[in-house]
Amino acid sequence: MAITSEMVKELRTKTGAGMMDCKEALNASNGDFDKAIDFLRKKGMSAATKRSSKAAKDGTVASYIHMGGKIGVMVELNCETDFVAKTEEFQTIARDLAMHVAASNPTYVGPADVPEDVLEREKEIYRSQALAEKKPEKIWDKIIEGKLNKYYEEVCLTKQKFIKNTDVTVETLINNLIAKTGENILVRRFARFQLGEEIKK
Repeated sequence: MAITSEMVKELRTKTGAGMMDCKEALNASNGDFDKAIDFLRKKGMSAATKRSSKAAKDGTVASYIHMGGKIGVMVELNCETDFVAKTEEFQTIARDLAMHVAASNPTYVGPADVPEDVLEREKEIYRSQALAEKKPEKIWDKIIEGKLNKYYEEVCLTKQKFIKNTDVTVETLINNLIAKTGENILVRRFARFQLGEEIKK
């Protein structure tokens, strides 16, 4: 099947991956968009896995102020070298992530950052719901796993759908950047301030 530039552009819009990567994915999947997206995800994930042991000590701190000073966000996005940190794409993604945090208000960076006591409380709620709904006990674990994944999508930055392209998660966005730059890239931390919000003691 002939791969057209329109197909490449459409896949790029859906995934945020580079033009050459999109062309390669479409060729490898014979023009099937779903398979091409899977191809890109696997490529991004394998690149991310290979790079995850490399130290990401460079990067940038990006900020975003919303609603005339009512909400402010700072995000630390790390990479391995100053060269990548200074690229326009890296800086843009850092700023976009700060805007995303302002809009989506995640609580944690990723699932690994959710405290164990919070997870246990969530699991206990899901168990009680399964019991109340008279679900068979043998499928409770599967129900809890499904609900936990939904919970992660709500509270974890990396699992949320990216506000500027809801076809991809923040995790996929970062994995695509890892595949493109060949460096380990990660969100180290973020802080979100909302004017007048209650301060936790």
